[in-house]
Amino acid sequence: MVPVMEARRLGSSGLVVSRMALGTMMWGLDADEDEAKAQTRAFLDAGGTLLDTADVYADGDSERTIGRLLRGPISRGEILLATKASLSTGPGRMDRGNSRLHLLNALESSLHRLGVDHIDLWQLHTYDDDTPLEETLAALDHAVDSGKVRYVGISNFTGWQSAQAATWQRAWPGRAPLVSHQVEYSVLRRGIEAEVLPAAESLGMGVLPYSPLAKGVLTGKYRHATPSDSRGAHPEWGQYIDPLRGPDDQRIVEAVITAADGLGTSPLAVALSWVRDQPGVVAPIVGARTVAQLTGSLAAEDLILPVEIRQALDDVSAAPRPDGAD
Repeated sequence: MVPVMEARRLGSSGLVVSRMALGTMMWGLDADEDEAKAQTRAFLDAGGTLLDTADVYADGDSERTIGRLLRGPISRGEILLATKASLSTGPGRMDRGNSRLHLLNALESSLHRLGVDHIDLWQLHTYDDDTPLEETLAALDHAVDSGKVRYVGISNFTGWQSAQAATWQRAWPGRAPLVSHQVEYSVLRRGIEAEVLPAAESLGMGVLPYSPLAKGVLTGKYRHATPSDSRGAHPEWGQYIDPLRGPDDQRIVEAVITAADGLGTSPLAVALSWVRDQPGVVAPIVGARTVAQLTGSLAAEDLILPVEIRQALDDVSAAPRPDGAD
């Protein structure tokens, strides 16, 4: 039986979300509409609420799939809907980036594909060096003021970029505060701990880690070879997975597997529990090709790592420090 999911406040906002989010990047690609429906129902039945997508996932088919689900078996009131904008959605120069023109056009397109009148959490997919930050943030304010967006956040910003953006929004009453930061984070990739995580915590942004299982590497599936039916066997996806399989990475994977064996659970559960309960983290985003895969993630809900095991994983995965550093 899958345990019922706990909920957490998203940053310093009033929004309360499930402490696991369902990612939909592969909907419309590896997962068809029936599979998406089954995953969503399993997630909701387990107490999940936060559904994450983006306008570019599957060239918009991820949002279209969600839209069809919301017109049928899934009630809009059952989910908190998060999507993103920034990346290229067409061939034109103004079809990408964080300009007011592109962002607000992208918002209207997302609302149309999703078939909804508002988005609960709208996120900047990436930072844009070519657009003044104040123009970008003014577009977020407009989206909230228009009633088409309830909360706003960012994704893939560096520490200084996220601090600059969040501080600008907090500097004047009436601006929409940034309540979340979606960024890659796992026991295999801890780079955000240096600057991004402290900035998010200090400025009231809850962290939504993507790739909490390091694209499946932390499950142990690539321990000895690449399964023929895995994403790693596909040329398009293998290029993202192979860099996560170096000697140092393998040492961390083996530590996760050892911890799982000792606890009588799965490496997936250990890796997911580790990142879920890191300071500042609100909800790891888990994606799945099948309901069976998703069920494995949902089953990790009741696992709390013993202090000794968490410390051992922290030690084995810690980044090298400069000579003389404490």
